[in-house]
Amino acid sequence: MQKKNSSNFSDGPWFVYIILCDNNSLYTGIAKDIERRFKEHTKGKGAKYTRMYKPVCIVHTEEYENHSLAIKREIEIKSYPTNKKRKLHNKDIGVFL
Repeated sequence: MQKKNSSNFSDGPWFVYIILCDNNSLYTGIAKDIERRFKEHTKGKGAKYTRMYKPVCIVHTEEYENHSLAIKREIEIKSYPTNKKRKLHNKDIGVFL
């Protein structure tokens, strides 16, 4: 595992993302490289949650200038009830779940 230095956390951009999982649940995370992180999730090398409920696709992303802002937004989104998370998802793809 590569050691992370503090400059990696402050250097932007950072992204907050929401993944639709195979059980129709939503997983929220942050990453500097969303594509790489999504691939890690699909290979079972991501979060414990996405090892249990396989990722289907990324349904929402937001860009932030640094790690701190992205973490704050991730925490905010994770506190949302599911229907509010789905509104973010629906806004991006134009459908209702």
